[in-house]
Amino acid sequence: MKKNQMRDIKNAKKRKTTVRYLLIGGGALLILAIVLFVIVKNMPPSASADAGSSLEQTVAVTSRDHIQESTDPGPYSTNPPVGGHHYPSTLPTKFYEDGDVAALPAHPEGYLVHNLEHGYVIFWYNCQVMDAASCDNLKAQIKSVMGQFNGVKVIAFPWKSIQEPVVMTSWGKLERFPTFDVTLASNFVRRNRYQAPEPDAQ
Repeated sequence: MKKNQMRDIKNAKKRKTTVRYLLIGGGALLILAIVLFVIVKNMPPSASADAGSSLEQTVAVTSRDHIQESTDPGPYSTNPPVGGHHYPSTLPTKFYEDGDVAALPAHPEGYLVHNLEHGYVIFWYNCQVMDAASCDNLKAQIKSVMGQFNGVKVIAFPWKSIQEPVVMTSWGKLERFPTFDVTLASNFVRRNRYQAPEPDAQ
């Protein structure tokens, strides 16, 4: 057999071997991709950052009625409220301090529930359950989360009747924070802001 023929045969064998390895490798990658797809598709919601926290509660809201301002809007089914009857006006978006509340009309929750109906998320915080330094730190953390969303449709409001440092609400949703967690709070805002009957209203 001539040298050229032998070289051609060897080269043909090498090409076949290379093609075989490519096919095997490609098949393995395809199988791996399918397995990963199935794992991700069947991943439980709690493993996803966009899924609800295990602490988040869903509460049925049975009323959206407007009531006359200055009347007592309570009682609500949760403290703080996640929806229900409310005043026909909202409160401006901001971080409210105790001094701000003194200048507001009675029963601010009647206004804040209207904010919830418009797709807001509210941080109800209670500095009465901590010392001054911890309160200052908590406020800074809440403000940092609000800043992530440019202060749009987020309100922080002092609420002394809760036992936790912070309770977050949106329309029909509530999450209590025995210890405030910036990541969980950010996720709550991301999931629940604009999730309300009138999300486009101001």
